[in-house]
Amino acid sequence: MNLKQYREKRDFRKTREPQGDPADRNTGRKPVFVIQEHAASSHHFDLRLEIDGVLKSWAVPKGPSTDPKEKRMAIATEDHPLDYADFEGTIPEGEYGAGAVLIWDRGSWKNITEKDGEVVPAAEALQNGHLLAWLEGGKIRGGYALHRTGGKEGNWLLIKMDDDEADRRRNPVSTQRESVETGRTIDEISARDSGNGGAPR
Repeated sequence: MNLKQYREKRDFRKTREPQGDPADRNTGRKPVFVIQEHAASSHHFDLRLEIDGVLKSWAVPKGPSTDPKEKRMAIATEDHPLDYADFEGTIPEGEYGAGAVLIWDRGSWKNITEKDGEVVPAAEALQNGHLLAWLEGGKIRGGYALHRTGGKEGNWLLIKMDDDEADRRRNPVSTQRESVETGRTIDEISARDSGNGGAPR
């Protein structure tokens, strides 16, 4: 588990974000995913998938879509510790990613990437630039493809697969704004936690 880049960007004397415990492993449970709304200098959503003991992370400016025709840009960011999936609060001004963080959706996920009839390990699929993930969340469910584009290594596309969970009429990012953990909105988190050292929940 390599969290060096994550830790170098943060001053844990000021932010309540978790440092990450090297011994923190998800044993006996399905891998987790979380989507966090992040009101940083540039508002976006962060998709995080548990892979090999860390949360592999992408910033998705427009958030996830349930429409298979929508291709959402996703920018790879540094790995986060597993307990970041529980973080909701405000990152203090002056710190990396300053702003409110809301747990927009959370659940388990399954790697469904296959080649020649066999499952490709998730880490290998990412290295190859194409991962298929089945998400079981409260707001988002079904298959999603993460596909690396031909440009910079950090540029990906997040695309809803055309399955029974697809819905071209839904716009969950706009209509389902509350945290699945606390029921708060991003504005309520900002108002309550402002000046409180980024205290989560």
